[in-house]
Amino acid sequence: MSDIQLHYEAFGDERAPPLVILHGFLASSRNWRQIAKRLSERFRVYVPDQRNHGASPHAEQMDYPLMASDLAAFMDCLDLESATLLGHSMGGKTAMWFALNNPERVSRLLVADIAPVAYRHNFDRIIEALDRLPLASLSNRKQADDFLSEAIPDIGFRQFLLQNLILRDGQYTWRINLDYCQQSADYIVGFPSVEGVAGFTGDALFIAGENSAYFRPEAISGLFPNAAVATIANAGHWLHAEQPECFVKVVEDFVMDQFK
Repeated sequence: MSDIQLHYEAFGDERAPPLVILHGFLASSRNWRQIAKRLSERFRVYVPDQRNHGASPHAEQMDYPLMASDLAAFMDCLDLESATLLGHSMGGKTAMWFALNNPERVSRLLVADIAPVAYRHNFDRIIEALDRLPLASLSNRKQADDFLSEAIPDIGFRQFLLQNLILRDGQYTWRINLDYCQQSADYIVGFPSVEGVAGFTGDALFIAGENSAYFRPEAISGLFPNAAVATIANAGHWLHAEQPECFVKVVEDFVMDQFK
């Protein structure tokens, strides 16, 4: 399948060092605007929507080799020979796979609260709840929030998911393709086989939320021998949203160290 031409947002001086941020599953570039604006004081920040997310095109197939290929095409289109990559969750896996297969194109690698391993998931329940939303009868977002409250009791997570609900031609619709996302969920929680893949020996930082169970330090050293680990206190999997000030400082300190 051919690469997807990714929609993106950009922030900061075009002459500044490039930083590409990759969002997680069921998220989009919109979720990273505030972090991107903060980081744009030092970097030229690019935040693409990965395939089947945000304003990027939909595609029936979605796995990490495909998304890494999309990223390569995205960088080619912007004439970026290399860039610092920052990926959260699914975006972190895309960034890791890209770095393992294109090490010369990664200045520095930052991975937020994920590891190169397979996880169990409950996306089926979540996506089915979103799919049951009666879009045709909705007149406001509050109705959608109320409808989802029993299946998805965490109000913060509901609001995050509802950023994918948009008003188009007077009717609410999903920005994401729920069917394709559900079909791809097993690939998203997994990670491609690394048999025969050389490790990424460049500088890498894995940022973990203190209260999150997603980070697996034992899975890092073999593939990323020069990786450091930073833990953000009082944060879970959504560490960049829960502790944005601390998250930005960790990123800046790590990336700017190369310019000292």
